[in-house]
Amino acid sequence: MSNNAAWWLTLGLGLVVAVVAVILLETFYRKVRAIEAGSAAIWEMGKEVARNTATTWMLSQTPERLDRLTEEALRHDAFLDAVLASAGTAPGGQG
Repeated sequence: MSNNAAWWLTLGLGLVVAVVAVILLETFYRKVRAIEAGSAAIWEMGKEVARNTATTWMLSQTPERLDRLTEEALRHDAFLDAVLASAGTAPGGQG
């Protein structure tokens, strides 16, 4: 084999190696981009979950506050019944 043929063979093999390297790097790049997109989606979903569960600690207060609201509504009802009774009107507007 001559020197010239050896150089051409070396350049050809180098070109093949370079093309294979580019293909592998492009494949790697696409996989990294897919992973990055997936992790961004997970991050956004995590932020939504955090936003939706930020006030769950208040759930333990719900029964007490509902009791207080019921008491207040009953006071309003009793007051309106007293006002209507003193005005001579039957409760519920039937007088």
